[in-house]
Amino acid sequence: MSDKLVIIPTYKEKENIGSMIDAIMALEGNFHLLVIDDGSPDGTADIVREKQDDNGPRIFLIEREKKLGLGTAYIYGFKWGLERDYQYLFEMDADFSHPPQDLLRLFKTCSDEGVDVAIGSRYVEGGGVVNWPKNRLFLSKGASLYTKIVTGMHIQDPTAGFVCYRREVLETLDLDKVKFVGYAFQIGMKYLAYKAGFILKEIPIQFVERQFGVSKMHMGIIREAIIGVLQLRLSSVFRIRRVKQKRITSNK
Repeated sequence: MSDKLVIIPTYKEKENIGSMIDAIMALEGNFHLLVIDDGSPDGTADIVREKQDDNGPRIFLIEREKKLGLGTAYIYGFKWGLERDYQYLFEMDADFSHPPQDLLRLFKTCSDEGVDVAIGSRYVEGGGVVNWPKNRLFLSKGASLYTKIVTGMHIQDPTAGFVCYRREVLETLDLDKVKFVGYAFQIGMKYLAYKAGFILKEIPIQFVERQFGVSKMHMGIIREAIIGVLQLRLSSVFRIRRVKQKRITSNK
């Protein structure tokens, strides 16, 4: 049994998922992998099943009938992992924009340094973005600045989707209250952990634009992030009082 679970939501990732699975399975540390596929019509789930045959009980597959969104996939994966006693749960993309070898760095940041949430960051010293168009980079950095101003959370890359959570964080937060789908989901999870008093740390990564497949970014995700950040800030007093009380109770 492993204490580490990597969660990867997929939709039409047949060009990437096989190689990504191989890369994760080759890492030291006995990482387990949960792929949550949203009814990909291109055979993504079939490739995962083939890899399950090769790797025994380290790869798990959840198939959902239709595209339900990134946020709901991660919430499902978090609950699934908590039920099975994993101690470190990771978010990452299937398209190699997040370097799989850096899972080890995220893990060690939490396990060795007492950090509760380790974030693979593009925008701290040593981090960077490769092959992004200027308008996409401007949008991402603008979203980060906007989030910092509205929430007061001093995370340089709040929309980052390459994250390691200690089990205690996910047990403490009310996951059923997190309804966002895209960027707003990533921001919301970090914000709630931050306001609940958990320790967040960014580590630099090189984010590389996907070579295969199509980006899932669309205007609806951008609008959700803009509105969602304001919603988080306006509702935080009520929510965080509840979260902190839950944390105090859980530590008795």
